[in-house]
Amino acid sequence: MTQSSTLTHFDDHGNAHMVDVGAKAETHRTAVAQGRIRMKPETFALIAEGRAKKGDVIGVARVAAIMASKKTSELVPLCHPIALTHVAVDFELDEAAHAVVCRATCETRGQTGVEMEALTAVEVGLLTVYDMCKAVDRFMVIEDVRLLEKMGGKSGHWVAQDLAAARGENA
Repeated sequence: MTQSSTLTHFDDHGNAHMVDVGAKAETHRTAVAQGRIRMKPETFALIAEGRAKKGDVIGVARVAAIMASKKTSELVPLCHPIALTHVAVDFELDEAAHAVVCRATCETRGQTGVEMEALTAVEVGLLTVYDMCKAVDRFMVIEDVRLLEKMGGKSGHWVAQDLAAARGENA
């Protein structure tokens, strides 16, 4: 995939605008994003053992992430409202790093991609972990939130360079 050096959300006069996707073909589009939240070992143990005072941290964070993906256009001003056809949110407990990793996959059949929906899902999922555990750990750090992969549309298939290299693909 080639990347344009033009910022598409600005018109010829430098004014912000919503990109016109009306002439684009409807295609199946998928995006995968990931991020993590690091914490104290004690906080990690509370989550891993299901002992957090506010309840099932991972379960609540998963629902929050899915809900957020559906609200992206209400949160990010120039995003198009998208009819999502599928959202999957997975959490992995990284014991060695005392971190919770969130990965979101969003899909649609439409005229624009779902990268923002996947990224929003990850951010809100991780924010929910923070919210549910902040009473015991205000030093948690949300980090490495990024797009890992996108498929569909005119630009085709894109994979983050380090992920492509690990898979033995060309980025």
